[in-house]
Amino acid sequence: MLPPPPPPPPERPSASPAARTVVVAVGGNALLRGGERATVAEQFEAAARLAVPLAGLLGAGHRLLVTHGNGPQVGFIQRRSELVAPLAPELPALGLDMCVADSQGSLGYLLVSTLAGRLRAAGGPRPGVAGLLTHTVVDADDPAFARPTKPIGSVPGRGSARKPAPGGERLVPSPVPRAVLETEAVRALLAAGIAVVAGGGGGIPLVERPDGTYRGVEAVVDKDLTSALLAAEVGADLLVITTGVDRVAVDFGRPGQRFLDRLDVAGARRLLAEGHFPEGSMGPKIRGALRFVTGAPGREALVTSVAGLPDALAGRGGTRIRPGPAAAYAPGPPPSPAGRLP
Repeated sequence: MLPPPPPPPPERPSASPAARTVVVAVGGNALLRGGERATVAEQFEAAARLAVPLAGLLGAGHRLLVTHGNGPQVGFIQRRSELVAPLAPELPALGLDMCVADSQGSLGYLLVSTLAGRLRAAGGPRPGVAGLLTHTVVDADDPAFARPTKPIGSVPGRGSARKPAPGGERLVPSPVPRAVLETEAVRALLAAGIAVVAGGGGGIPLVERPDGTYRGVEAVVDKDLTSALLAAEVGADLLVITTGVDRVAVDFGRPGQRFLDRLDVAGARRLLAEGHFPEGSMGPKIRGALRFVTGAPGREALVTSVAGLPDALAGRGGTRIRPGPAAAYAPGPPPSPAGRLP
């Protein structure tokens, strides 16, 4: 006797004229809300909280691509490999390219399973969710290989120097992304109404050999720059970059600190040149936002915290970056403490 036919797939929400392609770039620290020693269960809880506004975007009919950082996690994986080496020398040591691949798998698992679960629990029409490992091509002669600047692993205590230390943070090369090999696959999935989790940790870093093949390299590509590149290539309208604060600020941590509701390109470039956005924190996010919004008309970038994401998406928070006229930056009132990440 033949088994009964499978039920028809759930209907996908039809794209309305106002539907947009939205890329949300999630920082690796956003999943460590329990602290740098956050358990796997705590990371699942953080991913589940993030799934709420992401599911809201899908429920409104938007196309969604989620990218994610891996700075802490890739350092943990590499450190684990180093610790096991004297105990089991027969096990292969992991280079940074393999550590990035490992982190993409585990973080993709967190994000895909929680978002898919949230959509299922909500009932009704829902899109599928797909997770992709991504590979990012960089230049072999990128100056970053001679000047490591990307921190990975645990963040050192307040006041400590940024230097390699057993079990602590270390600095690694972070070359500029030139191409993502899976761009066509991401574009096709989004066009089919599938939400995508990809671009993890900036992608597995590759350089091209003279014969056209690829090899992995010891580097971690910046997630925000790769997110901007992917967002542009898939025709996104909005790039959301999450960070530890609700809005971008000038004179951050100083008596004259001011939070900004919006920035135009000229103002953002000026403040970046003046040193308001350091490379170790807000700098890559602003540069990624600028790279995206200046590539084509109609694009917009939004910088906010994970906790502030719902309000920011509704136009009630965050810092929006648009091409616009070269106007002065617009300071806003300080955000409420409830909107901050711990």
